[in-house]
Amino acid sequence: MYPLVRELAADGIPIAVTCRVLKIARQPYYRWLATPITDAELRAAYRSNALFDAHRDDPEFGYRFLVDEALEAGEPMAERTAWRICSDLGWWSSHGKKRGGNGKKPGPPVHDNLCAITDRRGVTRHEFKSDRPNELWLSNITEHWTGEGKLYVCAIKDAYSNRIVGYSIDSRMKSSLAVAALNNAAARRGDVAGCVVHTDRGSQFRSRKFVHAINRHSMVGSMGRVGAAGDNAAMESFFALLQKNVLNRRAWATHEELRIAIVTWIEKTYHRRRRQASLGRLTPVEYELIMNPAATQVA
Repeated sequence: MYPLVRELAADGIPIAVTCRVLKIARQPYYRWLATPITDAELRAAYRSNALFDAHRDDPEFGYRFLVDEALEAGEPMAERTAWRICSDLGWWSSHGKKRGGNGKKPGPPVHDNLCAITDRRGVTRHEFKSDRPNELWLSNITEHWTGEGKLYVCAIKDAYSNRIVGYSIDSRMKSSLAVAALNNAAARRGDVAGCVVHTDRGSQFRSRKFVHAINRHSMVGSMGRVGAAGDNAAMESFFALLQKNVLNRRAWATHEELRIAIVTWIEKTYHRRRRQASLGRLTPVEYELIMNPAATQVA
């Protein structure tokens, strides 16, 4: 109410009268007038902003993970402080609380589905083909347990040659996982302006950081429907191969052990030894070398 008292005083209404009508004491008002925002309130606001930014980028994170993100943003705080702020403002992990019905509804897509084609009969199908490199990329995230916990892999595949042009591996599924994979792909492929990046509607791909990364590389985003694996079937097929040939072959004791196995299989086996019928029985590297040597030299 204090700003209201100040505004009425500016209009000529005595402060004593306003305070009496609003039933507030005058001395606290004068203290607020001297310092409208206390240092503690300002510090709390900065902490809240840091927690909010981290929660908006990664809605799955609970307050303990948000504390780490806030620390990286320059706002250190105790876990108890983060819990109090998140509790007061209702910022909960999307997996942390049971909800009625089928749970929390997925967020809205931030891009249109550019891979969907509707024919004259009204039937929608998806086209994951490209006539040249860096025209259509597909991306998704998979996970697998190790003795040290889960390991997450975000991979990006070029629909032209089925080559994995970029990937990122981490023990935490943050938006930075998807951003690192995209940046890695863009650095390896060179001129990617205008390339369509098709993903599902996971929060990592809807995050501000990933959208900004797409815009920074002058690329175009595309996003499928919720719970529709067919909307990104070409990427799901790669992860099915990864699951069968690496992830499920045996138990993995450490993150590093599985990381090395994934990288070795992608770079040595999938790219250079596994021939694909859709590529005329060529490997992805052979296909690019024959069809577009410039793309292979850049990659």
